[in-house]
Amino acid sequence: MSMPPSAEPTLWELHRAVSQLREDLRGDLARLAARLDHVVTEDVYRADQRGVEQRITHLESGLGALRTEVDQSLERTEQQRREDQAQAMATRRLVFSSFVSPVLLMALQLWLASRGTAS
Repeated sequence: MSMPPSAEPTLWELHRAVSQLREDLRGDLARLAARLDHVVTEDVYRADQRGVEQRITHLESGLGALRTEVDQSLERTEQQRREDQAQAMATRRLVFSSFVSPVLLMALQLWLASRGTAS
């Protein structure tokens, strides 16, 4: 499809189109330059990633130490609970042998004494 000779742009229209393209290109390059100011090099990125990995490794080891400490604390608490139960059992036996047994023996002696005098 060919264009008629009158449909061709004039030199002034070509100049305006080229000027517009130049302005668009300048704007695009300015935006690109602004974006490139925020871009880091690969070396800096890798160094940053190594730093992040070191921090994560340090946090993981600290977390492992805390987990071990918590487990030990729970074990000590459980051991203390068992010891407290044993102590409570010993206290109950002591109470029984100190108070209840003499009362029962006295009641038994009184009963035996009362039966012995009745005969």
